[in-house]
Amino acid sequence: MSSNPGEPKSRARTDFLLNNEAEVQKFWDENKVFEADPGNEPPSPGEKFFGNFPYPYMNGLLHLGHAFSLSKLEFGAAYHRLRGSNVLLPFAFHCTGMPIKASADKLAREIQQYGYPPVFPAAEGSSAAVADAIQADQADVVAPDKFKGKKSKATAKAGAHKYQWEIMKSFGLDDEEIARFQDPYHWLTHFPPLAKEVLKKFGLGCDWRRSFITTDMNPYYDAFVKWQMRKLKKLGKVVKDKRYTIYSPFDGQPCAGHDRVTGETVQPQEYVLIKMEVISPFPPKLKALEGRKTNCWVLPDGMYGTFEINDTDVFILTARSALNLAYQHLSRIPEKTTCLCELSGNDLICLPPKSPLAFNETIYVLPMLTVLTDKGTGIVTSVPSDSPDDFMALQALVTKAALRAKYGVKDEWVLPYDIVPIIHIPEFGDKSAEKVCHDLKIKSQNDKEKLAEAKRMTYLKGFTDGTMIVGEFSGKKVQEVKPLIKSKLLEEGTAVLYSEPEKKVMSRSGDECVVALTDQWYIIYGEAEWKQKAVRCLARMNTFSTDTRNGFEHTLGWLNQWACSRSFGLGTRIPWDEQFLVESLSDSTLYMAYYTVAHLLQNALLPEHHWPLGFRCNGHLMLNSEKMSKSTGNFLTLEDAIKKCSSDATRYALADAGDGMDDANFVTKTANSGVMKLTKEISWMEDITAAESKLRAGPPTTFADRVFANEMNIAIKETEKSYNAFMFKEALTSGFHVLQLARDEYRLSCGAAGMNRDLLWRFMDVQTRLITPICPHYAEHVWHKIMKKEGIVIKAGWPDADTPHPTLRIANKYLQDSIVSMRKLLQEQESGSKKPKKGAAPAPPSEEKKMSIGLIYVNEHYSGWKEQCLRVLQSKFDSQSRSFAPDQEIAEALKGCPIGQEMDLKQVQELCMPFIKLKKDAARDVGPRALDLKLPFSEMDVLGENLEPIKRQLGLEHVEVLPASDEAVRAKAGEHASLLEEKPPSPGKPTAIFLSKQS
Repeated sequence: MSSNPGEPKSRARTDFLLNNEAEVQKFWDENKVFEADPGNEPPSPGEKFFGNFPYPYMNGLLHLGHAFSLSKLEFGAAYHRLRGSNVLLPFAFHCTGMPIKASADKLAREIQQYGYPPVFPAAEGSSAAVADAIQADQADVVAPDKFKGKKSKATAKAGAHKYQWEIMKSFGLDDEEIARFQDPYHWLTHFPPLAKEVLKKFGLGCDWRRSFITTDMNPYYDAFVKWQMRKLKKLGKVVKDKRYTIYSPFDGQPCAGHDRVTGETVQPQEYVLIKMEVISPFPPKLKALEGRKTNCWVLPDGMYGTFEINDTDVFILTARSALNLAYQHLSRIPEKTTCLCELSGNDLICLPPKSPLAFNETIYVLPMLTVLTDKGTGIVTSVPSDSPDDFMALQALVTKAALRAKYGVKDEWVLPYDIVPIIHIPEFGDKSAEKVCHDLKIKSQNDKEKLAEAKRMTYLKGFTDGTMIVGEFSGKKVQEVKPLIKSKLLEEGTAVLYSEPEKKVMSRSGDECVVALTDQWYIIYGEAEWKQKAVRCLARMNTFSTDTRNGFEHTLGWLNQWACSRSFGLGTRIPWDEQFLVESLSDSTLYMAYYTVAHLLQNALLPEHHWPLGFRCNGHLMLNSEKMSKSTGNFLTLEDAIKKCSSDATRYALADAGDGMDDANFVTKTANSGVMKLTKEISWMEDITAAESKLRAGPPTTFADRVFANEMNIAIKETEKSYNAFMFKEALTSGFHVLQLARDEYRLSCGAAGMNRDLLWRFMDVQTRLITPICPHYAEHVWHKIMKKEGIVIKAGWPDADTPHPTLRIANKYLQDSIVSMRKLLQEQESGSKKPKKGAAPAPPSEEKKMSIGLIYVNEHYSGWKEQCLRVLQSKFDSQSRSFAPDQEIAEALKGCPIGQEMDLKQVQELCMPFIKLKKDAARDVGPRALDLKLPFSEMDVLGENLEPIKRQLGLEHVEVLPASDEAVRAKAGEHASLLEEKPPSPGKPTAIFLSKQS
């Protein structure tokens, strides 16, 4: 490697990697290494691998979030390719649906409104609607039967508002080019080629012959989707039905998850609106409605209106809920509200409505400050016996005359009435709200946290365990009665069904969505036989995490009819009803099969033996421990990441970012570290091959040789396991980081004798293959330029490995730990009582204090009271659960040992318990071998074989390894022999004594 002296070293290293990557990618293209074709014979298990990444949407540039998810497939596919499998990794570009069309239309509106090029008002740019939606998304409590991930995608990508023109400017486009994006089909010719170009720079092992875009712009894929829809209809899986669905009034069609800015996973929520008839005489603002059949609900403080539902009925409710009703055939003018007059909550407090199923002929409208007007109609019924909120609100009115006066509430409306028990809950009695508010010491409606806890305690219990104690359903369970009362009210005409989004949903066109009752085409995923096949497929599929499996199981539980038709956007026309388009998820369920024939244009089928074998999911990607966001500037496209760090260093940091379902973290320091590590490793390999003649020849024979070879075998096995499990951070750790530590330790252990040439060549071969799936360009460079090997490293095969020897690894750890402890002891002995100043290196010892002789005393077998303790622990240990019998039982067993005969129980405990605790902790950690009376290797042999590295690393001239049990050799310690009594050696802990020449 060479670098320009006038250029920063870090940039020179990055440029070296970038130049190498361009050269390697050219080599791959010329050799068509990623083109996958079927063999002449059916493959055996493990001989083929086909993986799919959900094709990204082409309304912008690919960023690191795309790259992170894609890297999971890319690394896995590269691993199987390296092993010799026939690997197919295709890639396509999704353009179906609303986002592109909505963005194109938004751009056209901006040009029409603000000119070309547009001049935007400086003060504009807030996004209160999005912010409110996010707040609602975060604040809502999830029902017990709902599945919710750790973070919604809406939350993850919401940010400050930007004009579409500004977004296009951020892509580096000039004004003339931006204007072309008013045509939605221009997006389809602009962004897919850019994505393909950057993915090739990334080193994606893709068979690009099979790439395609969706929509009718691609007649072949268009025909494939039409075939798919005809097939589903023929099988009876597509039906036309009326159903509640999230709907964009602006677009005039259902708004699926991909078509939303916020609330991507939100579903319609059903309510039963109870009609409560307003009794004459009407207050002044409602005089015009006398003679009409007017209905309202118990009201909070807020803004409302009177809305015509049909020619006779008028409902009092919020404008938001009236708009939802208008799209559910409950408005005099379809899809439009007619408000006869606007009202405030204060205007309604005087109303005495009559309510079905109520015990009192007349009930009263009362103020409640905590009712939300963005949920339901903004008017709620009051059940103070079982609702903690209602109970506290009523108590406030009963006990506070000033509050009644403020809202014009007459005493006779609240004071004469007692709370009527409705439900009996075993834990809370007949008045659950009163009891739980008293138990939690709730003082007012403002105790929001306590009220939330009260509701959590009572609502679920009330539904599951509660029993009705009044009315015709008395004695029946609440969960049994609820649908009966609903049916009764609907049959009597005293209630209507109403739906609205669970939370606020904003479409990509910028309007707030409603729930509409629409007549459209649905795929009936909930059909019993079909669902059972999906359940069977999931059961045998590897999901790589329980969170992913739980998510699938939850979705299969609720997924029933899925709206598959849209009126607006890009895509494929439904072949039998061309007024509709196939929506953007329904055209994306079988395209994996299309990949197999995209370059041949044959028919595609999906029998059971072609069902997917695995499905891997991951969390979002943070950038430097913060959420990626264009608005905050904490954002990185894949193109920019490669320019800054190189492809391999980017891939290195993506592998290191994380493997689970929690949010991962791409750290730019890690990518920069990757640049340094990869280029330094190349330099080291170049130096080693240049100095080949100076390396030790012949077969590996030393202890250090055997340890190094064993570490490579362990790395091969552990990395193989990690790749198979798609755990790429672990693969990077075992296949690169730990292996490099083993190499560095080997270099230190060998000293003047030199490293073994054959072992180093094997190390370069093994490390290169293990890192190939993650850093393939680096690996190709090492393979060809340094190791001078033929062929292509990405198909070189997985390295062979002998069976690892765990005992050898334990023995080496014992050796290294012993050297560390002996070095510390030697420094303390030479420096005496003087301690160096903080941060300063220890001063060299004087000549008379310099130690040159080391005596290492070893006791390889526990004896005496320690042996007795270990034998007791062995008998009281369950190796399966790694647990011990109770301490009392262990103490009783010690009483029967010789030590228990010689001492009383207190003395035994004082002597033995610290040792017993140490060994119990070790056994729980490593298993029964921690209780052995000796180590699984000869300490004398290990230390004796490594006298040279011990002398070199400790700076000694002479070292002996001696058995502590031999009285004659103990005398060699001279005046220091007492140390053998103060710190007696034990298995795994030799005692070292250092002597100067004079002593």
